[in-house]
Amino acid sequence: MKKSIKKLISVITATIAVGTMLVGCGGTNSTNSGEQGNVTLTYAIWDKNQEPGMRAMADAFEEKNPGIKVNIEVTAWDQYWTKLDAAASGGSLPDVFWMHPNQAARYASNSVLMDLTDKIKGSSLVDLDKFPKDIVNVYENDGKVYGIPKDFDTIALWYNKTLFDEAGVAYPNENWTWDDLLKAAKKLTNPEKGVYGFGAPEDLQQGFDSFIFQNRGKVLSDDKTKSCLDTEETKEAIQWYADLSLKEKVSPTQKQFSENVYTSFFESGKTAMGLFGSWMLSEFGDNEYVAKNCDVAVLPQGKQRATIINGLANAVAATTPHKEEAWKFVEFLGSEEANKIQAESGVAIPAYQGTTDAWAKTQTKFNSKVYVDMLSYAHINPYSRETDKWQTAEKEALLKAFTGESSVSDACDEAAKKVNEILASEK
Repeated sequence: MKKSIKKLISVITATIAVGTMLVGCGGTNSTNSGEQGNVTLTYAIWDKNQEPGMRAMADAFEEKNPGIKVNIEVTAWDQYWTKLDAAASGGSLPDVFWMHPNQAARYASNSVLMDLTDKIKGSSLVDLDKFPKDIVNVYENDGKVYGIPKDFDTIALWYNKTLFDEAGVAYPNENWTWDDLLKAAKKLTNPEKGVYGFGAPEDLQQGFDSFIFQNRGKVLSDDKTKSCLDTEETKEAIQWYADLSLKEKVSPTQKQFSENVYTSFFESGKTAMGLFGSWMLSEFGDNEYVAKNCDVAVLPQGKQRATIINGLANAVAATTPHKEEAWKFVEFLGSEEANKIQAESGVAIPAYQGTTDAWAKTQTKFNSKVYVDMLSYAHINPYSRETDKWQTAEKEALLKAFTGESSVSDACDEAAKKVNEILASEK
């Protein structure tokens, strides 16, 4: 649920310029069946694993709305945003599509997404109070709503039970602290076998961001106008995390991570612990080694408990020629009924309050409920209008600290300066 969207400003400008023409010409991916009153909507998503669940929701919607059909279009994450950019430029945006927090403010502020505010106010199916407030806020812009939350994800601690048993180390539990994690990682590290106790790549959401919040630090100021990477609490957390590989030698180096996919270390038994988002449950469940040897626990705590929360939303293209039909579909997707269907599919954690228990019942391979248990102390994944741009600048500056080329303090100061410049350009 990461990665970047390229050159969207120019794309969005083009979209706005041709928006009126597109509505008149029906220039989206949606189609008319030829029979008056029948409409086919295109629903764009990026996760093949979720397609069956989305199809079940669409089938339920079609049964209630016989004049509307839904065609689900799956595009892999690596191509999704590039394709969406091109669609915006070429006037062929899908009627309804998944929206990500990293892209939401930029899309919404440039009139690419339909304003759903008044429709939600008049809806008997959608109640935004039923969704996590932080996720609702992500899809608001200038007091207007541009997306209805679909799901949420948090970050948890995965561990290899077999490696723990062989080393005589007790499994992680809710009382674990940073010290407990480090002590266990040292015992689990076995240079002769090429096994490390923990995987600490230079990653934000599945890396040090949760530790920043656990240390009572921040990434951005609350008003999103200033970086907090140069504050003492944030520097302390990043220093502790970077030391796992540089000083303590319990994690592979950044060079090793650059040569192999982060997850491959855990899936091959080369790291005994790692932080992974709930979206990894499907992949880990299908991985024979992980399914047999591993499980998941809540994150260890620092000065306080914390994990990162993120969540997708369903949005409507402002240029769709089928505004009412697209709204009806998104309205249904935001209903309790649809979220229960999503819960029973077992792939993503539904954002609708009261449906997580149904999701948890589908999780039989791992202790997956910990992802829901951490919701009460979750912090929203840091975002602003230019999230991808400043996150890239942040990682480039901090990489020097993770490779030992610079002190953590100096790298954080450089990162804060670069991020502040980007945040200033958002005004």
